Amino acid sequence: MRNYEDLKVWERSHKLCLEVYKITNDFPDEEKFGLISQLRRASSSVPTNIAEGCGYDTPKEFARFLKIASGSITEVSYLIQLSKDLYFLSKEKFELVNKEATIIRRMLYKLRMSQLN
Repeated sequence: MRNYEDLKVWERSHKLCLEVYKITNDFPDEEKFGLISQLRRASSSVPTNIAEGCGYDTPKEFARFLKIASGSITEVSYLIQLSKDLYFLSKEKFELVNKEATIIRRMLYKLRMSQLN
């Protein structure tokens, strides 16, 4: 069993999730049950799946949850792009969040591959 808090990718994804919650506070109220909800769920899914995977015994099981987290971070990337294109998010904030999402996606891939070898 692993401690998820020891993983840098969990730490970064947790911080990104907190940032997503902050930036979505400024989205239009009519997006409360749409884009805000979906973006928050996708961003929280990343550290949640990393943490859940740490509770399993085998590397293969852990890798399965890392794969789910990878799908979620890709969803976050698209949703922040959509948010920018809808003018809910500044270009600067988009670039910051997108850069971090890309880093997390790469970290998840490397960690997952290390579990499968």
